[in-house]
Amino acid sequence: MSSLEAKLPAVARLRSVPVIGATVAAMGLVAVVQGSVADSLLRAVLVALLVPCALIDLERRVIPNRITGPGSLAAIALGLVLAPGTEPVRLLWALGAGGFLLLAALANPAGMGMGDVKLVAMMGLFLGAPVAVALLLALLGTIATAVVLAVRGGVRAARRTGLPFGPYLAAGGLVAALAGEPLIRAYLSLHG
Repeated sequence: MSSLEAKLPAVARLRSVPVIGATVAAMGLVAVVQGSVADSLLRAVLVALLVPCALIDLERRVIPNRITGPGSLAAIALGLVLAPGTEPVRLLWALGAGGFLLLAALANPAGMGMGDVKLVAMMGLFLGAPVAVALLLALLGTIATAVVLAVRGGVRAARRTGLPFGPYLAAGGLVAALAGEPLIRAYLSLHG
């Protein structure tokens, strides 16, 4: 075990066979269900980035800029090469989703970190409109967890429990990568 792995067990877990296998399987599944090569590649790369973000946030309560910064640049580069006509739309969704969480982070810095803001903006660069599905699912997931904590230990204990938001964003991002566009279409057909 390297000294980095000793300091950061999440690094060791990222190198474990089950985590690597599950990540590769999720990347493959996400790539197969897409309607275009551009979406297949963009979303498979996103899955590869979401896994370390979730594990590190669970352990250290931080989402590393070393992942979100290069990930965002990769999303822009891939988008410009594979689907340049849709890149402005993905940029707008990234700004919208990131801006939404930025307001939450500014309103309550103890409750929302800038890593979450950067992660959701990066997700918008990869996903486009389905980032809204990812964000909604992440918010609903944290609310459900908070309700369970309140029922089990009381409201006061639940309020003192800090939940890392990155894993919820990652789970929402995986669902959005798999089925975000069909979910949006279904919602719009019901309410349109």
